[in-house]
Amino acid sequence: MHNPFTPVASVPVDTRTARVHEEGWQSWSPSGAYALGAAPYRPANANWATVCYRPGRAVPAGAFQGEGLLALDPGDGSPVRLWAAADPLHEVPSVRLTVAAGVAEVEADGPVKEWTGTGIQSVLADWAGALAVPAPRPAPTVWCSWYEYFTAVTEDDIHENLRAMDTLDLPIDVVQIDDGYQSALGDWLTVSGRFRSRRGIADAIRARGRRAGIWTAPFLVDPGSDLAETYPDWLVRDPDGRALRAGRNWGHALYVLDTTHPAAAAYLNDVFATLRAEGYDYFKTDFLYAGAMDGVRHSGADPLTAYRLGIGLIREAIGADAYLLGCGAPILPSIGLFDAMRVSPDTAPHRRPEADDYSQPGQDPAEFTGVGRQWQHNRLWVNDPDCLMARPAVETRARWAAHVEAVGGLVASSDRLLSLDQWGVETTRRLLTGATGTGVNR
Repeated sequence: MHNPFTPVASVPVDTRTARVHEEGWQSWSPSGAYALGAAPYRPANANWATVCYRPGRAVPAGAFQGEGLLALDPGDGSPVRLWAAADPLHEVPSVRLTVAAGVAEVEADGPVKEWTGTGIQSVLADWAGALAVPAPRPAPTVWCSWYEYFTAVTEDDIHENLRAMDTLDLPIDVVQIDDGYQSALGDWLTVSGRFRSRRGIADAIRARGRRAGIWTAPFLVDPGSDLAETYPDWLVRDPDGRALRAGRNWGHALYVLDTTHPAAAAYLNDVFATLRAEGYDYFKTDFLYAGAMDGVRHSGADPLTAYRLGIGLIREAIGADAYLLGCGAPILPSIGLFDAMRVSPDTAPHRRPEADDYSQPGQDPAEFTGVGRQWQHNRLWVNDPDCLMARPAVETRARWAAHVEAVGGLVASSDRLLSLDQWGVETTRRLLTGATGTGVNR
């Protein structure tokens, strides 16, 4: 049951020039500034509302709404005003703005504090700076399998690209295996038929002087997985006692691991401790929104407490020296937990997202939200704008490369390296060289 909205402020605005910044709930939720007459991006269907926006927080027509943060530039020369969650790690109120007769009415369904400044990005940066989060470590440079191979990646694909990195002399620190190596969501320690040995491929990566990285979606469980069938009590429940659904993807429903269940917590620890012992020290953790969904948990913990506990279990298992990247993660509750954070929806070889939903893969939505969240970079974490794709088949590849470069954050190549033409190789090498990587340990 959510709290009712109560008035926070009334602000005169110039409706021709005023701008409103909505901060979305999680990595993939559209975030950025709009003119008052613009229609903010909203979910095109109920599944995307769950997977990519804030579940259960629909926004009325004609209203702007930020999750924990909403900024207003009145457009009349007066200061920008920001309404921010009073305790962003534990309570993230929705902040709503409507305009009538030249006055913006702001209300919230929880405690907020007001900040003022001289620009939207500036006041957001001031707010982030006041949190005094320790400065993040520089990001390594990365090659990621996802945007070329998707879930069909094989061990042989990894070996081919390892050789190509040497042939093309690319300064790649981390070789990260993405979705597709595991047998099922939740069964992280059982490999798919396309991989022979998870430890073996980590050894091969390290033998070439690079670091081994791996993808997981630690809070998701496939209903057909061994975990779901063997340990149904490890799942978060809905109020009717059924397994909570975190939407659909990969052609099936998504269940949620209850990290407050002692046996489930021990399993999560074992998964990440095993991966770390096998030689992986870069972890991309994805679809993290699921860990912060409302549901019935073993301990009775509230969703945000359970979420932070789950990430804490992962960090404890991998160690302080491992690099931890969040994705699909609730933004404000993740503060202080990650080295780097995906700050936009997925990119894609194409520009426009499906159904014009700006939470869906596409270069346009990734650029919109990536620019809108630039204030987070080096204040909350290293921003991850998503992967560089420089192969000829990628639409507007030069424009996408320019965006990745401008962000100044984590740079990850995601092409079959032998498919790159001369421009692609030179651009990939230049962006990797210019990134603040740790350097390949040769």
